[in-house]
Formats: sequence, C-alpha cells, structure tokens
Amino acid sequence: MEKMKSPVKLKTGNGALKSRTNGVEEKKRIAVQKTYKLYIDGKFPRSESGRFYKLLDNAGQIIANICRGSKKDFRDAVVAARKAQESWAKRTAYNKGQILYRIAETLEGRKAQFVESLVLQGISASEAEKEVLASIDRIVHYAGWSDKYQQLFSTVNPVESSHFNFSFPEPTGVVSAIAPDTFGLAGLISLICPAIIGGNTIIILADEKFPLTAIELAEVMHASDLPCGVVNIITGQRKELVAPFSSHMDVNATVYCGNNTSEFQTIQTNASLNVKRVTQYNFSNWLSPDAQSPYMIMDFQEIKTTWHPIGV
Repeated sequence: MEKMKSPVKLKTGNGALKSRTNGVEEKKRIAVQKTYKLYIDGKFPRSESGRFYKLLDNAGQIIANICRGSKKDFRDAVVAARKAQESWAKRTAYNKGQILYRIAETLEGRKAQFVESLVLQGISASEAEKEVLASIDRIVHYAGWSDKYQQLFSTVNPVESSHFNFSFPEPTGVVSAIAPDTFGLAGLISLICPAIIGGNTIIILADEKFPLTAIELAEVMHASDLPCGVVNIITGQRKELVAPFSSHMDVNATVYCGNNTSEFQTIQTNASLNVKRVTQYNFSNWLSPDAQSPYMIMDFQEIKTTWHPIGV
C-alpha cells in the first residue's frame, strides 16, 4: 500500500510559505477587501480628489478605507440629481410607492449584513437589529403615503370671483441633506424617503462615523429599480462640505441634522443666496414615531394654486 505523501513546505522568493501536497502547490488565500466608494448618478465612482480616510473600530483597528468626497463630487451629484428630477416627479404615485416597497423588500433580505455593519461601526447587536427592522418599516410607511399625501394636503379654496380655485403640493426640486451623526441607517432613510416619495431628488452626506451602511444602502437602492440620479450619497467630512451643500445655486432645499450653531448659521446664510428652503431636524431618537410623518413629506413640497374660470 502506497504511503500518503506529506505536505512539503516551500519558501518563495519573498519569504512567504507555500505548501505542496501530492505535487500540487497550495497558496494561502488573501481575502478580497471591499472598497467603499461614492454613489452618484447610479454609479459608484471614487472621489475625483483621490482622497480617503480610514474607518476604525472601537479597538482602533482599520475596518475599511472610505472615499472622502469633495466639492467637485457634490457638483457632479447636483448635475445628476437635476437631470433625474423632472422625469422622477412625473412618475405616478403608484410607481414611486412600488419602488420604495422594492427597496424595503431588498433590505429585508439583507438584514444580517446591515446589522453586522452597524455593529462594526460601534452599535450593539441588539440596538443594530432594532434599527434595521425599524428602518425597513419606515420605508414601507412612506411607500404607503405615496398616493395619499396629495389628497391630505390639497385644498379647494373659496373665492369671490367666478373661478374654481384649488391648491396642491408639488416637489421642491433638488434637495441636499446633511445626515445625523447618530442612527447610521435610520437617519438616512428618514431623510431620503420623504424627499423622494414627493418627487424630489436628493444628495445626502453620510456621517463620517457611518459610511458603511450608507454605501451598502446605495447598493440596495441600485438593485431596486430606482432611476439613476434620484438618490446620490457622498461620504466625507461634514466641516468641509456643509458650505457647498448649502450654497450651490441649483439646489432648491437643504436639510440639516444636528445642533451645531455655527454650521446651521452657515447654511442659513448660504441658503439666502437663492432663497433655498432650510429645514433642521434634531431628533434625539430617529426610531421614534416623531421622526416619521407625512408632514416631513411636505417639508420638501411647494404649494401651487390654480384658478379655473367657471360659469362663463
């Protein structure tokens, strides 16, 4: 009976060890590390600046390299959002609701991945699971409002002339948003859903502490029939991007999440240049019922009034 050949260790030119069993060389496998990029116009580009920052876990170990978005990246995102806004606004309420529900379905199938990402970014496992489940439910909540908020907020107005006068909400246009520095998934969804269900497009700056869930959420949206440019997600430093997010002349509304007085004053000053609507959210708990409401849809709407002659 032939004896089994024992593995033979070989030293390679760079000192690494390989094993050879029965004449077949086996190399030690190196895991493929994921690179987290931006999400602009339905694509995943690197920052045009080539910059990145290291995301560290609680033990100080590197989790990933994250693209550090620039002003130019934001300008590219605005171009994409503007290009997509008109056609997105013209879609039926039923179709927009379908797409949001599809995002919820896809996220439901990847719950474990998002829980793991939140844990990597410093959230306890129980709190991470609670946040992921609440986030899925919140998407479904806004999908349900898609064909109802206009009925709720439209009015017929009594006038003294021979006219039929009515008012109804229509989208503001392109929205820029600064995400909260807590609740890395629920905070994003609580801003994105009410904006896009009302026909707007959005560019959102993910917080520096939670870039993994932001780009993984972009992957979910990318696979969920959402048209290119409707949602654009940038990772980077808030202190660098607050000014361009609020000063760009083709942005119609800006949302700020936080309580930094200096940042909010900068946003208000910049927004006055083209009379942007500025909204500030400062929820202590983004999972609470207060952080979801059809009135948040109206924060991204303008009221249009139409006069129609009657009795002529």
